[in-house]
Amino acid sequence: MTQDPEPGDPHRGETEHQRLNRELDQLLSELRVALPGVQVLLAFLLTAPFSDEFGQVQGESRSLYVAAITLAAMASVLLIAPMVHHRLRFRDGTKEEMIRMANRLALAGATCIALAIGCAVYVVGDSAFSGSPARWIGPGLVLVAGVTWYLVPLRYREDQTPRPG
Repeated sequence: MTQDPEPGDPHRGETEHQRLNRELDQLLSELRVALPGVQVLLAFLLTAPFSDEFGQVQGESRSLYVAAITLAAMASVLLIAPMVHHRLRFRDGTKEEMIRMANRLALAGATCIALAIGCAVYVVGDSAFSGSPARWIGPGLVLVAGVTWYLVPLRYREDQTPRPG
């Protein structure tokens, strides 16, 4: 059940059909922003083993490299899925359910990409700056992503009114 828009809400008076179209358009636009970054990371990770220096990646860094490439590939799959769902169920009257599932898939994809970035940066830090704390930048980035992507938005309160300037 959706909440009635507040007075002054720009979406006040839109029909259920209009709301669903707007929400789907917004979601697909957001995915269009996220997906290229995921695909660029995946492309770099896929080509890394073919470089001469890849042999320097050893031990746990090698395992984390596999985790990074797997997570980046999974993020790509999860972020592309809403488009496939939309194409398969176009005009089936399932838009509300599709938007809910696409939201879950987008959040799961974002989680995978945050973890993939963390793993990839760990591998780079460990390989390029062996023995230094640089490898811990990766896990730090995962923490930053978790806070800014998940915890900060959960602090928004519906009853908060924006303060001018």
